[in-house]
Formats: sequence, C-alpha cells, structure tokens
Amino acid sequence: MAVLETVVIAFWAMLPAYVPNNAAVLAGGGRPIDGGRTWGEKRVLGDGKTWRGTAAGILAGVALAVVLTYLAPTVSDLVGVDVPGFVPGAAVGLAAGAMLGDILASFLKRRTGRQRGAMFPGLDQLDFVVVSLPLTALLATEWFLEVFTLGVILVVVVLTPILHVTTNVIAYKLGLKNEPW
Repeated sequence: MAVLETVVIAFWAMLPAYVPNNAAVLAGGGRPIDGGRTWGEKRVLGDGKTWRGTAAGILAGVALAVVLTYLAPTVSDLVGVDVPGFVPGAAVGLAAGAMLGDILASFLKRRTGRQRGAMFPGLDQLDFVVVSLPLTALLATEWFLEVFTLGVILVVVVLTPILHVTTNVIAYKLGLKNEPW
C-alpha cells in the first residue's frame, strides 16, 4: 500500500472517532456524568464531561460513519483510493470509544491534580485513539483487521496528534475553546 493511500485510509477510517469530541463541545452542558461526586477530595471527572455532550458526540460519530459509508464508492472513484464503508459495530466502536477515551483521560487528569482544560501532553492527543481502536476491534473484528493494517495504525498514531493540535488552535482562535490544546 502506497504511503498516500495509507494516509487517506487512516484519515477516512478515523473520522467517526475524530468528530465526537468536537460535537460534544458544541452540544455539551447539562448534568455532569459524575454528578459532582469526588474521589479522594478531587472530582471524579469534572463539569466538562456531561451526559448530553457524550450522547451528542456518539450520535455525531455514528451519523458521520453512516454518511461516509454512503459516500465511500464516490470518494473512492474520485481520489483513486478504496476507502472503506463502516459496519455498525465499527461506527459505534469508533464513536463511543472516542468519547470513552476522553472520559478516561479526564479521570486521569483529576487523579493527577490537573484542572479542567489543563494540558496533559500525549494523553490529550491520543486518549480517544487508545480506546476507540480496541473497542472497534472488539465490536467489528473482521472489519477492523481489514481496515486497520499496521501501516494505517502507525499513520493514525502520527497523524492524530498533529490534527488534534491544529484543530484545537483553530477552535481557540475562533473562541470555541478557552485554551489552545
């Protein structure tokens, strides 16, 4: 598989995992998942992880996977790369895994004394990847093994932090985020 083809497939296959956290920010607010509870005198998750944001993020990721599946044949013809459609388990695994990864990162941030919005290099950029890929492998094993070759996974691990930092800086400059990370 050529490098450009691998990059295109990696980006395409991860879109349902890339979008949920952004959708959660836009639709967030409401009741925090942790209900304000503490553990060891620190919030379990914090006010930034809400039921509404999580549900909206998962729905946005799954909806995007449905649209991408519909568009896959046309996009494949246009770009000359056979991009995959998404089976239901993959759509749910990528979207829900992304949200769960972000929630787990928030939990780890609270345990290490970081406040909401505080930077945690590495974790901030890959939290959703670390959970979405294994969950997708569990829910859609055959699809995962076909799409996420070693090369695609390597591109995801390299490309994701770059995309994450870039989109966060843009959101910060647009006033959608309070910090650029």
